[in-house]
Amino acid sequence: MLTYRSLPSAAEAFCAAVRGGVFTDVEGLPLEAEEGLERALGLLRATGARGGTVYLVGNGGSAAVASHAATDLMRGAGLRAATVHDAPLLTCLSNDHGYERAYALALGRHLRRGDLVVAISSSGRSPNILNAARVALATGASLLTLSGFRGDNPLRALGTLNYWLESDDYGVVELGHLFLLHHLTDRLALERGPATVREACHGAARA
Repeated sequence: MLTYRSLPSAAEAFCAAVRGGVFTDVEGLPLEAEEGLERALGLLRATGARGGTVYLVGNGGSAAVASHAATDLMRGAGLRAATVHDAPLLTCLSNDHGYERAYALALGRHLRRGDLVVAISSSGRSPNILNAARVALATGASLLTLSGFRGDNPLRALGTLNYWLESDDYGVVELGHLFLLHHLTDRLALERGPATVREACHGAARA
């Protein structure tokens, strides 16, 4: 819900939401924050070790988060990472088969067992993201879900690992998801060594 806040108040709300972010496992059981982070890092490391690809999907602002994170994961973490919302592809599949099936069809052509799908939806209820998540699981890919709004949203019940933010503010949820993905990428970049971190920082500065 959009409400007026002063900038300091909005910053406090964002920090509170991120601090209160909840990881749950495949059975819906809550995890301590650091354990959740380690499991997320483990999914990313395992995907890279298998030579797999990280696919990220989202709508609107979440699609922008997906694109940003795919770039960071490739550059900073050294992973194969991609989105499937190229405009000609997405409009073709949406026109022929319906928007609800577009991501699922695109992923169905690309996914291999051992890949990882990061499904991003602020509400956790977007039909096309839910369908994409189900295709990921049917293919044998791992699934990391990022959602917000209501705690009983259906996306949160699907993932190998799930991350949920207790906020109904789109800006807070979208930025919280991006913050998490940045944090994961930075952790992986640090594992690769100082030169990788310096290059990532210099690239960001040039951008």
